[in-house]
Amino acid sequence: MRDLDRRDFLRLLGAGALGLALPERALLGAPARRPNIVVMLVDDLGYGEVGVYGGSIPTPNIDSIAKAGVRFTDGYVSCPVCAPTRAGLNSGRYQQRFGFEFNPGPNVAANFGLPREQKTLAERLQAEGYITGMVGKWHLGERPGLVPTDRGFAEYFGFLGGADAYVPPRPGAIMRGTQVVEEPDYLTDAFAREAVAFIDRHASEPFFLYFAPNAVHGPLQAPPKYLDRFRGVADANRRTFSAMLSALDEAVGRVMGALRTHGLEEDTLVFFLSDNGGPTTKTTSGNGPLRGYKAQTWEGGIRVPFMVQWKGRIPAGQTFSQPVISLDIHATALAAVGKPAPGEWGLDGVDLMPYLTGAKAGSPHDRLFWRFGQQRAVRMGDWKLTDTGTGWQLYNLAEDVGESRDQAAGEPVRVKELAVAWNQWEAGLEDPRWRQAGAARPWARQRRRRGLAG
Repeated sequence: MRDLDRRDFLRLLGAGALGLALPERALLGAPARRPNIVVMLVDDLGYGEVGVYGGSIPTPNIDSIAKAGVRFTDGYVSCPVCAPTRAGLNSGRYQQRFGFEFNPGPNVAANFGLPREQKTLAERLQAEGYITGMVGKWHLGERPGLVPTDRGFAEYFGFLGGADAYVPPRPGAIMRGTQVVEEPDYLTDAFAREAVAFIDRHASEPFFLYFAPNAVHGPLQAPPKYLDRFRGVADANRRTFSAMLSALDEAVGRVMGALRTHGLEEDTLVFFLSDNGGPTTKTTSGNGPLRGYKAQTWEGGIRVPFMVQWKGRIPAGQTFSQPVISLDIHATALAAVGKPAPGEWGLDGVDLMPYLTGAKAGSPHDRLFWRFGQQRAVRMGDWKLTDTGTGWQLYNLAEDVGESRDQAAGEPVRVKELAVAWNQWEAGLEDPRWRQAGAARPWARQRRRRGLAG
């Protein structure tokens, strides 16, 4: 029997006839390989734009991750804008704990960046012998010591700031490692090319790939090969956005295709999510039934398309409706590679795998928190208490996902309970180390100044 036929036979025998969920290598008697980790963090993609979340633009490759694994209906990020979310995801901690509350202003603050004392997932996986690579947008510091190659990534291709053009001429620099390079290709295509090349180079060894394309963040730019797919869309902005999302979906497909080519799907834990909700007023990216958009702590700013697959380990086709957050990726990845995070690391995320495999029931979190300047929010169960600057409002998300019916007046005990929880969490946060231009002071400073209690 040829090797390929033998592998197929054993896979069918193990998974079908015997009903076992053993990985192929175990069936063949070979040592189990530590899983690869792939984190796909896309930019400004609204909750309502992906096919499996009800979007009308075809996204078959992104959808395939959910169909082969889990779609989170209540998947959150820790901030409604780019850089703080990335700081939280990479550190596994609420970024406000170490002063990373805002994007940098127009003039990058001298101290802007993910603090060195906050270990990144890449640094921790690199210490475990993983090959680490990043492709795409960094936005976590541009000074020496804070760039990707100083924060655990052995290989890097992308740009360091918060946005760049998709086509030349580009205002920012495209970097390979620490060297500026010329990149003639449409940037989403270039990032897909580089991610595939990374997988090709390291298919035989455990790797961590952080794939962070800037699509579908502005500026609205797309080449004819993608624009031509949407000739029937009359609105120019919507047509370009559709083309950009189609290019992003194709890039995701190329990365997933590389895993399949090397027979790595059963050896790879894959996450896909957006860094915040869609900036509806700028790029047409929509958040479906959710209220609000990027830079707001309404659901539209913090609830995002979020999915995960690990073939052979996570049952396919699941919909998971308990709240999860981007902070969980760090803890889940470490546990998957056999390095559960000790308590002294202070991670705020949890290992999701037991919940996704059925080993644990219930919710991974009993509460989640947000603070973004004056805006604040806490979710406990189905209830969300939020304040965008005018006072606490209370919503039952199970009945009112669009946050249209404030129930604070009729639920004073619940308001107090959630407000106390938020204040206890807020007491452990650090002052922002810099402020985005025009950002309001956080609530903690305002309470002290004005003597407010809640």
